[in-house]
Amino acid sequence: MRRRRTTIFFLILGICLLVITVALNVGWILLNVREVALLIFGIIFFALIITGLTLNTIFLLREIRRNEQHDAFLNAVTHELKTPIASIKLYLDTLLSRDIEPEKRREFYEIMSADNDRLLLTVQQVLQASRTREKGRRLDLDELDLGEVLFEATGILRSRHHLDETAVRLSLPKEHIHIMGDARELQTAFLNLFDNAVKYSPDEVRISIRLTASSTKYAEVFIKDNGIGIARADLKRVFKRFYRSSNTRSAPAVKGTGLGLSIVRAIVEKHGGRVSASSRGEGRGSTFCVRLPRL
Repeated sequence: MRRRRTTIFFLILGICLLVITVALNVGWILLNVREVALLIFGIIFFALIITGLTLNTIFLLREIRRNEQHDAFLNAVTHELKTPIASIKLYLDTLLSRDIEPEKRREFYEIMSADNDRLLLTVQQVLQASRTREKGRRLDLDELDLGEVLFEATGILRSRHHLDETAVRLSLPKEHIHIMGDARELQTAFLNLFDNAVKYSPDEVRISIRLTASSTKYAEVFIKDNGIGIARADLKRVFKRFYRSSNTRSAPAVKGTGLGLSIVRAIVEKHGGRVSASSRGEGRGSTFCVRLPRL
């Protein structure tokens, strides 16, 4: 009987200890699960806050950079408009107030004509940038000889900047390369690239324009100059709207609106092509490649 009582006692004690052990383990698990849940919730909440702050900072930096680019654009456009207008007014006032010799008068007329061309080019560039952003605007597509488009654009470039054939070399293949495109838009794109090559060649202008048929599907136009070049960090960003590379900003003699290359990219992409830039570094010239689908 005593033995039985002892057995029951230890049995009950064992059951009690087992229950206590289970209770303690379950309580410990529940407590830790709660703490882990709170920890996980805290980590997620903290990550969301950090992500929000990061995105907000990125947004603010982009807005600051965009505002700076807009301000730079407005300053550049103001300068590009004000300078030729002031120059034309000065020469007109001189012609009206003085008796100028015929040779000097003709020189004044030529300077005013050049300033007028510069003014018209700036206005056309701003209008073209606005047109390229019109999503519903369609191209006036026609079958074109790409070599003829480049030949005409090269002739305009030589006439505009008074360049001889040694300054601008055009290399065309023996075969005619035809594309579907808008002649006016493509001429605008190539003239922007050609004008940049002249503008950013402060010393002796040497421009090489080469048309090749890279495959049966695409034609490539390479425009190479010996100008100030492009920093490697700027190669992918030079086609952004209002963007001007660091070495062009450091050259006070080089003016521009920051729209030319963005216009080029928009026109080329509308034709189903691609444009890219390469450079061996600052002061070592640049090469632009326009790739267009051929017929």
